[in-house]
Amino acid sequence: MTAVNSENANLPRRRLLAWLSSVGLAGSAVLAVLSDLIFFKPRVTYGQPALFQIGKPEEFPPGTRIAREAERICIVREGNKIAAISTTCTHLGCSVAISDTGFACPCHGSRYDQDGAVTGGPAPKPLPWFKVSLAPNGEIEVDKNAPVDPGTYLIV
Repeated sequence: MTAVNSENANLPRRRLLAWLSSVGLAGSAVLAVLSDLIFFKPRVTYGQPALFQIGKPEEFPPGTRIAREAERICIVREGNKIAAISTTCTHLGCSVAISDTGFACPCHGSRYDQDGAVTGGPAPKPLPWFKVSLAPNGEIEVDKNAPVDPGTYLIV
C-alpha cells in the first residue's frame, strides 16, 4: 500500500510540473511574438526638413550674419545678396558658432573664415553653402539638399 500512495502523490506533482512548463512555454512564445512585432516596427525620427522657408528678405538687413540653430545654418546678407552657410562642423558634426573672424567650433577647435573655408583645426573641408531661392510667396527658401559653390548668392 505504501507504493500505491507514493504513486498517487507523484501524479499531482507531475500535473503541476506539466502545467507550469506549458504556461512557461506559452508565455515565452507570446513574449517572442510581441518582441518581434516591436522590433520590426520602424523607429523613424523625423528631423528638420531639408527645404524650408526662413522669412522675407526685408527681415535680414544688409550686413547681417544670423545663425539659425534649429536649421543649423547661417544667413548672410551683403547688400542685395543673400546666402546660407552650414553651421555643422565638417570634422565631427558639432554646431559651429559665429565668431569675429568667421566661424569657430567649440568642440575640437576648428576655425573657418567668413566664407566657411578652413583656417585652422582638424576640420577636413570647408562649410557647405546651400541653394537659396525666392519662393512664390516672397519668402527666402533654403534647400539643404542642394549644395552650391561657396560665394553663390541669391540677388534680391
